[in-house]
Amino acid sequence: MSLAELQRIESERVVGSYARMPVEFVRGEGARLWDEEGNEYLDFLCGISVTNLGHCHPQIVAAVREQAGRLMHTSNLFYTEPGMRLAERLSTSSLGGKVFFCNSGAEAVEAALKLARKARRGGDVVVIRGAFHGRTYGALSATPQEAKQAPFAPLVPGVHAVAPDADALTAAVGPNTAAVLIEPIQGEAGVHVLEAEVLQAARAACDEHGAALIFDEIQTGMGRTGTLWAYEQTGVVPDAMTVAKALGGGLPIGALITGERLADVLVAGDHGSTFAAGPLICTAALQALELTDRPELLEAVAENGARLADGLARLEHVVSVRGRGLMLACELDVAAPEVARRALTEQRLVLNATGADTLRLLPPLTIGPSEVQEGLERLAGALGG
Repeated sequence: MSLAELQRIESERVVGSYARMPVEFVRGEGARLWDEEGNEYLDFLCGISVTNLGHCHPQIVAAVREQAGRLMHTSNLFYTEPGMRLAERLSTSSLGGKVFFCNSGAEAVEAALKLARKARRGGDVVVIRGAFHGRTYGALSATPQEAKQAPFAPLVPGVHAVAPDADALTAAVGPNTAAVLIEPIQGEAGVHVLEAEVLQAARAACDEHGAALIFDEIQTGMGRTGTLWAYEQTGVVPDAMTVAKALGGGLPIGALITGERLADVLVAGDHGSTFAAGPLICTAALQALELTDRPELLEAVAENGARLADGLARLEHVVSVRGRGLMLACELDVAAPEVARRALTEQRLVLNATGADTLRLLPPLTIGPSEVQEGLERLAGALGG
């Protein structure tokens, strides 16, 4: 089916909630994608930090094929081994509590909000301005962006947004606060790393008032910043965290992971999901987690991230670079959406613009120095350098 035919079907039959680029991808391998005409692209977006191990990692593909031929779904009314094994692996690799599985990052945030509100009935939730936590109602209510929220008001009450400032956050947390929900690095806002003082203030305020500190690691988790979880580099340990995106190795899964204090707040009947923790998806996630949580890979993320950041800073029209590991953004003195378009259509480099002046780069964690250099050369071409 041609690209023109796909565009016709979309215009006539698909809800117009996405602004798609004019490319149809049909195959992927490692850091490469191919379109329907056989053109090869270098992927520095990873499906927005989903294919962290590259496209169609052979070990994940093999595990999924084997599991698909054996058992795909039974529901959470029964036991299957992959989900139990994944829960144990996630808990022991992070906060040591319990896991609630779901199907996406937004669903993980919904579960986190329910957890916090049950732990402190009727309590408020404090979030940081510029945050993005999802588009379902609770997650959207915790995403203080007027353009996203306004068409769907009234939203879930009791959510308060403050500046990414230690004093403002401390002042906002009190005896009626159920949770402080924070992205250690704000991804959709343009890869803004929150200062250590802000995270420390959140931890101290939550401890003082008995509120839950929840980290949204949906984009930062699974090795993206150079450690398995971004919080490991901050010195601050949350009470719970949400993960998704790269957890499934390319397949859809989300999870809420608690520490010990909140492990038993949700009980039978409090929350659920028909498809969550299915054996097929959990098999993929187990492979993805095992492959990601390797010292040599995480060390390479830090090294290649530094190499990419240094190269970006040297490019024409790049004003500044920020981020951590292979979660990077650069500010431009030219229009970022146009640069992203030229990168895709002229240089066959996949990345995206998160604002008028901001490019976001989320390459596979498995890239090497030669692919970093190739990506820089392609981006230089799109920038006109």
